[in-house]
Amino acid sequence: MFESNIINIYGKKGQQWLGDLPKLITQVEVTYGLSNLKPVEALSYNYVLSGFQGSKAIILKLGLDIDGFKREAAALMAFSGFGVVEVLSENNGLLLLECAVPGVSLKSYFPEKDDEAINITANVIKRLHQVPIPSHHPFPHIKDWLAALDKEWNIPHKYLQKARKLRDQLLKTAEPDVLLHGDLHHDNILQNGDDWLAIDPKGVIGESAYEVTAFIRNPIPELLTHADAPNIIHNRITRFANLLGIPAKRILDWCFVESVLSWIWNIQDKLDTEYFVNLTKIFNEGN
Repeated sequence: MFESNIINIYGKKGQQWLGDLPKLITQVEVTYGLSNLKPVEALSYNYVLSGFQGSKAIILKLGLDIDGFKREAAALMAFSGFGVVEVLSENNGLLLLECAVPGVSLKSYFPEKDDEAINITANVIKRLHQVPIPSHHPFPHIKDWLAALDKEWNIPHKYLQKARKLRDQLLKTAEPDVLLHGDLHHDNILQNGDDWLAIDPKGVIGESAYEVTAFIRNPIPELLTHADAPNIIHNRITRFANLLGIPAKRILDWCFVESVLSWIWNIQDKLDTEYFVNLTKIFNEGN
């Protein structure tokens, strides 16, 4: 999946990068004094390895999204001290990060301990959203992401129209902006000792209510293969509403909009859209 994602998105440049990857890893290993590098499971868009720098456990990320890596590093540094892993180094498609230990993700809580995972995620969100927006930053606003809804896509017109209408209403009535993680799902919340830390932030500006959408639609594809998926989603919306003091209808509306946006992103990246087709139907029925 990782190789096909890279080739689908980057074409010949991606193929060449994949071919050069072993040599690049060796160079990085020497430059940064790393050892015992091993790829992690479930690679998607970046090549991620665990290992050591001296006796310190680290994570090494390599990828072609240079600007994305810079935004991720900037977001982690902005969130520093408020529940994220620390940045050790960033350099043109390379991120060297603190490794959460034991590093178990909230995905391991699904589905048996979903309520506990919601509580943990709500606490992570509360910590992250205490961070002031930096005066100078590279982060887009969610309205920039949502501009993609204004183009025509191979998506039923009724869904696009509804997503546009809800987006406009939500942005018009938004709570004050905060710095959002932007992709706070199960795999991006890891256990670190007795604490839980966030990893892989997108770094985007917007209202707090948007933050829960990624968790509510994950894990992919396990959530929608569960027989009780609609009720699980409904329970998540209700519990987040109570824990964060956000109207449940507002969370549901953001979930619908974000699901259509993710559908668009998968079209852009030439990836399978079936998951977001089905997810959009569930959120549509909830409205």
